[in-house]
Amino acid sequence: MKKTNAMRLLDAAGVKYEEFEYDTKGGISGVDVAKTLNEDVSMVYKTLVTESNKGEHFVFIVPVAMELDLKKAAKASQAKKVDMLKQKDLLPLTGYVHGGCSPIGMKTRLKTFIDISAMDKEYIFVSGGKVGLQIKVSPSDLVKLTDASAIDIVK
Repeated sequence: MKKTNAMRLLDAAGVKYEEFEYDTKGGISGVDVAKTLNEDVSMVYKTLVTESNKGEHFVFIVPVAMELDLKKAAKASQAKKVDMLKQKDLLPLTGYVHGGCSPIGMKTRLKTFIDISAMDKEYIFVSGGKVGLQIKVSPSDLVKLTDASAIDIVK
């Protein structure tokens, strides 16, 4: 398998991880990814990018079956308001496409938040930087690598 930017950064940091490829024919949701990996849905997290009313960008890592609470997200990021980033703006900002956006190795380093639910887990899955690739990694390693703040950010 060709290494993604996320995998190269994990390697460079000496972080232990496992990668898992899966078939995405016909589209696949985060909940479907968990089923495909034969994992509990609470172990699989999605990476969401937002934009504040002042044009600031933030990353939120939340369980795939949960919804980001935009009010909690705004409070965490100290913004008056945040909205989801338009899909067309994702690649130029992060270097990743929708469905393959990893919190690791974005083109632009953004302030990152991870839902507190991840912190009591031995490992979680996040995108490996391309559609059809997940990385199994320790939440504490992910926090260190992304300089994320752990906080309650879901509805």
